[in-house]
Amino acid sequence: MTLTMTADDVWLPFQAAEIEGLPDPADAGLNYRFWDGGPDFPADPARCAFYAVPYLKPTEIAIRPLAAMTSVRVVQTLSAGIDHVEPGLGSLPAGVQLCNAKGVHEASTAELTLALILASLRGIPGFVRGQDKEEWRSGFYPALADKSVLIIGYGSIGAAIEDRLAPFECARVARVARSARTAKRGDVRALTDLPVLLPEADVVIISTPLTEQTKGLVNAGFLGRMKNGALLVNVARGQVVDTKALLAEIESGRITAALDVTDPEPLPAGHPLWHAPGVLISPHVGGSTSAFLPRAKRLLAGQLTRFAAGEPARNLVLTTGQ
Repeated sequence: MTLTMTADDVWLPFQAAEIEGLPDPADAGLNYRFWDGGPDFPADPARCAFYAVPYLKPTEIAIRPLAAMTSVRVVQTLSAGIDHVEPGLGSLPAGVQLCNAKGVHEASTAELTLALILASLRGIPGFVRGQDKEEWRSGFYPALADKSVLIIGYGSIGAAIEDRLAPFECARVARVARSARTAKRGDVRALTDLPVLLPEADVVIISTPLTEQTKGLVNAGFLGRMKNGALLVNVARGQVVDTKALLAEIESGRITAALDVTDPEPLPAGHPLWHAPGVLISPHVGGSTSAFLPRAKRLLAGQLTRFAAGEPARNLVLTTGQ
């Protein structure tokens, strides 16, 4: 009697033909299914073994198939953060590996971070408004050179930001993560050290994941410890910052802010952040650049090559049931 092997379904947010280096489906026993978050599933979710979550989709779309994915073994996000899929993890069986997109967004997010810092310090938004009005707005503006910078959230993105700060002659770069350690560029301090580090920083960069520990981290007490004239840059998640507390400090004129993420998000029309003095807003575009697709596709090809070979997945964040 001949036994017929059942192939595993793989849900991808890109057409398989667009991803170079994927395992041959016949040799690997895989069926590639395209799903980018549309209303109709490409197949029975119960047969999905590897789920690559559609990028830049809201939580309700990202987690919609999870409860029915009774055979899934790997859930792969294409974002550095996993907060948009966490609400659905409780419906998964034990032993499912959740992996993030480490290596995909570092270059783009670090680029935008530097762009926001330089634009804010050098007054670029004012120059653009002046150009619209044909006004020559000359004068002296702050430089990044000789500034003290504090990076809060020193994972791969935080390290990539510091790499790009290196040529700008900053007076000092301090690093903070969940726990203290030593990195390539120097010591990383713990979050508990923030009270002594914040008053020393001219530029405070938030690049931490959104977790229970970091939600609302940038609150009134945090902001109150920042020095007068400091710049807050958030390229993490909007909910890391208490918007009401930030507005109070911004409207007093004591600090300024550059925000790629906000709470709420998208920022609705009429929200006071839009016109708050000293605030520069970009619409959550830290990772969505031309650098995204090639890196995302390389990540998926590599992860699926390991999956087909029975090797451990990379970028493992957690395993359900543990």
